[in-house]
Amino acid sequence: MSITVEWEAEADLIVVGGGVAGLTAARTASLRGLRVLTLSKGGPTDTSTQYAQGGIAVVAPHGDSVESHVQDTVIAGAGLCDPEAVRSIVEGGVDAVAALTDLGAVFDHGRDGEVSRTREGGHSTRRIIHAGGDATGAEVQRALNAAGLPVIFGAAVVDIVTGPEGVRGVIAVSDKGFGVVHAPAVLLATGGLGQLYACSTNPAGATADGVALALRAGAVVADLEFVQFHPTVLFSPGGVGRRPLISEAVRGEGAVLVDSQGNSVTAGVHERGDLAPRDIVSRAIHARMQQLGADHVYLDARAIDGFAQRFPTITASCRAAGIDPTGDLIPVAPAAHYQCGGVVTDTHGRTTVPGLYAAGEVARTGLHGANRLASNSLLEGLVVGGRAGVAASERSGAQAGVTDIGPVHLPRADRKLLQELMTARASVVRDGDGLRAAILRVMGLLADPGVDAAPQENPAAVISRLEDSALTLTARALLLAAAARTESRGCHTRSDHPEPREEQRRSITVRLGSDGRPKLITDGSEPTAPWIRTPLRPAS
Repeated sequence: MSITVEWEAEADLIVVGGGVAGLTAARTASLRGLRVLTLSKGGPTDTSTQYAQGGIAVVAPHGDSVESHVQDTVIAGAGLCDPEAVRSIVEGGVDAVAALTDLGAVFDHGRDGEVSRTREGGHSTRRIIHAGGDATGAEVQRALNAAGLPVIFGAAVVDIVTGPEGVRGVIAVSDKGFGVVHAPAVLLATGGLGQLYACSTNPAGATADGVALALRAGAVVADLEFVQFHPTVLFSPGGVGRRPLISEAVRGEGAVLVDSQGNSVTAGVHERGDLAPRDIVSRAIHARMQQLGADHVYLDARAIDGFAQRFPTITASCRAAGIDPTGDLIPVAPAAHYQCGGVVTDTHGRTTVPGLYAAGEVARTGLHGANRLASNSLLEGLVVGGRAGVAASERSGAQAGVTDIGPVHLPRADRKLLQELMTARASVVRDGDGLRAAILRVMGLLADPGVDAAPQENPAAVISRLEDSALTLTARALLLAAAARTESRGCHTRSDHPEPREEQRRSITVRLGSDGRPKLITDGSEPTAPWIRTPLRPAS
């Protein structure tokens, strides 16, 4: 892709993404006096944050503890959480939520005047706070948008420019054409990779942009094979694209999973039944569908009093599909939901590249391990996003400036074919033959005529090509890691290796080779750099 620069800008910190992690970081950095420029590919509400239903997992003041939340998180993470990181982020939850409340976020309260809390899968107690019943993400997004932070919408990052001292700026595209932003620090808060699959809970913009940008900038990614499939997504025959989520909180309030014959789906599978961790429930649903030759099961929520008031968003989605959740069974099936791995960072968002930070779903902090505990995502975005905004101040005085701009090579495959391939070969249950075949097939798709055609000048068309390239690169890295993990752990299930293996209780890390292909890091080296372990300089 040839680039002609048509505009320029300068900043101390570039934030890429306008969801909870990005806007929290932008606000924190701005309060410390940094000049922050936020670039958002979509509009003010085109974020995964907007669609988050369940709530925020934060330690309750009574009958709960940090220890309990940490233990629940580590158990869900199936041996791959970093306990130190888990504790650090969980401990930061109360203050992070308080800061959000100070911004004007309003959470639901019970008749006693206290903040209402519900329970979700994998949690040992009711610690999930929520807003608008099942519209927590929308309220978080509203509060952050209302803070008045400057954001350029419809702008995407093409490439991150680095030098000997780290980040120097970015190449971007907007309705003004191609431009450069000179800055010593970049924070990736781009969300997940749900659009790798034919059916997902993620918005259209969840195209793995941050993973691809980080890899091309020289950063390390880990745990990409752990893609969480939410067990209860509203099923529609032939439905593709973003599908409505039926929040885990519905089961927390008493709904039960049944098959077409009225039998429990999770009975005997786990001691917590329908409130087992998501990977376990998704596998149970997948197994029952395979057993019955069905393409969905059902969620029976008919016994929940006041369903429409407690879950107004879900009620609207069901009614739009011709379903009355107070009298009908809700058809559900698993769908791609959350990227548990991502760009390797510490708990302040620092990556292996000086000046490059990541927070939110795109980052791998060690909180989620092999499977994310429900409602820990907004928690992580708030806590690590805020910390990353502080950490970016350590780049003050670092050399910045984008100078030489050469052509950007962005190989890509056809998105629809890629989604079909990933859905067939790298979904809830996988096997080695399928994963290896998928790796070869992606390479074949790259060789299709027209892949490297010159981009149109229309910014939307350029952004679409960027997205296709990001999905393709991330798919290659994910398949590579999934093929290498010859065990079942967390939300990575191999039918040919159904049990976990102790020798594989470690992260699989990937970086980009000199030939532009993802490579496994097999030398046993630590997938971080010493600089990300240094303490933050005290606030001035």
